[in-house]
Order: sequence, then C-alpha cells, then structure tokens
Amino acid sequence: MRKVALRIGELAGVLFIVSFGVFLMLSLMPGDPAVAILGEGHPPQEYADLRQELGLNDPLLQRYWDWLSGAVTGDFGTSLVPPQSDVLDRIGGALPVSLQLAVMGLAIALVLAIPLAMWSAARAGGTVDRLIGASMFGILSVPSFLAGLLLILIFSNGLGWFPRAQWVRLSDSIGGNLHHALLPAVVIALMELALFTRVLRNDLIVTLNEDFILAARAKGMPPWRVMVTDALRPSSFSLVTLMGISLGRLIGSTVIVEYLFALPGMGSMIVNAANQGDYPMVQGAVLVIALVYVAVNAGIDFSYGYLDPRTRRVDA
Repeated sequence: MRKVALRIGELAGVLFIVSFGVFLMLSLMPGDPAVAILGEGHPPQEYADLRQELGLNDPLLQRYWDWLSGAVTGDFGTSLVPPQSDVLDRIGGALPVSLQLAVMGLAIALVLAIPLAMWSAARAGGTVDRLIGASMFGILSVPSFLAGLLLILIFSNGLGWFPRAQWVRLSDSIGGNLHHALLPAVVIALMELALFTRVLRNDLIVTLNEDFILAARAKGMPPWRVMVTDALRPSSFSLVTLMGISLGRLIGSTVIVEYLFALPGMGSMIVNAANQGDYPMVQGAVLVIALVYVAVNAGIDFSYGYLDPRTRRVDA
C-alpha cells in the first residue's frame, strides 16, 4: 500500500507539471481568444468585455488555479470557438475513437510480433532470422503517412474492401465499426510491429542463454515449450514497457492516420483546436491524454512482479 501511495503521488505530480506546462505554453501563443469567439469587425469594447468575462485579464497563476480547480471536479470548461460546447463532452466523443485505434493497432502488432520474435530468436543468425530482421527494418523505413496512402490506394480505392472518410461508432454496429477501424489500425500497427519484434527478439536471445533455460533443456523439455513457458514471460519486460509508452503516445499522435482516414479522434481534435485558438479544448484534451498515459504506465510497473517473480521485493 505504501508503494501504491507513493506511485499515485508521483503520477499526480506528473499531471500537475504537464497541465501547468501546457497552460503556460498556450498563454504565450499569439492570437486573441476574444477575436476567435466573436470574429473580426466588432467594436473594441465588446472584445474587452468578453476578455473580462472569460477572466483573460487575470494574472496567469490565478487563471491556472481557476482552471485546475474546475478540472479536478470534472469541469474542463467550455470551448471558445463556435459551436461552443462542453470540453469534456467533446473529449468523450473523440477519445474512444483514438483509444480504439491505438488498442487495435497494438493488439495487431502484438499478435504478429510475438511469434515472429520467437521464430527469429530460435534461429538466431540463420536465414529466417535475417529475413525477419530485414523485413522489420524495411517496415521501420517507411513513414506512416506513406504506408497509409499505399494501403488506401490498394485496399480502399483499388479493391474497395475498406471504406475511407467514414466512421461507425461501436455502439451503433460492432461489425461496421471493426470494418471501418481495421485499415487505420493496420497502419498504426506496422511501426509498432517492427519495434516489438526487434525488442522481443533481442531479449529472448539473452534469456535463452540463462542458467534456468539451460536446466529446462537438460531435462528434455521440447524447444517450443521452453520458449513459450520459460523464456517468453521473463523476456517481456522491455516489450510491456514499450507497449505502455506506445499506447499513451498513439492516443495523441494518431493525427496522420486520423487525417488520412478523416476520423473524429483526439489527434485531429487537438490540431483543429490549436489552429483555432481554442485553449480550453487543448488543455483538457492534453490533460486527459496525460492521465491515460500515466495510468497505463503505472499498471505496467505493477505488472513486473507477475512477469518475473525475481523482481519482487519485500521491504524490511
């Protein structure tokens, strides 16, 4: 419990630093939120009255405290740019899209990376290992926007198997949702597949030379069983850590994929809000992404003891 409490305190500190940093950077951005709301051509007094109403004339720390005290209670404010709406409601509509794409992309990458890495590690230095390594290097060399365009040209425009510029929510149709989400998820999965395969393959090679693996082999256990039951779990440290980092990163960095497929996710929402000077929307979205990121990585930290019992430690 003490470890959990300390970890929660650390995560709260990270969220505070992230929120204040974003608030500070947005306050330094050029542009006038009053002009973004009313538009140009209004009398100067109308702009001054709106700035006073929004608290834009208050000191920076006062404005941050007012926003933070509301955010803690779930009130992220209202978007500045018409059509004005509750920030949390907008985030609630965009977050599931980005979260689903990130989870599906990681799942696809993981399902393919684990057998490829085991196959490559079992034949380290051989032809299969070199072919898999060259293939992963080739995937890493292709930018995600180019891979997305190629997949769209082949599977959407050419074969017509997948739609583009459409989205069906999971609550409306499970089959329709998966049909629309699969191709964008594959684009996301390509880069993660190459990273996961290379990391897990290297860790497996190291683990296969450990004494407990040699002992398992000496007992006559089949090679596939040694790989799956003994070597895979303790070799997953780096993979699990990378997955946590990737999930938090992908939720906010799927901008290219969301743009290519015209999807209403967090990435496109943040970019549009930043371009329009909608500061409350950007602040709320970044805070939610940071919250998801630190929560996922905290869960990963606590999973290490399960992956390898040797990491468990009893404090005196």
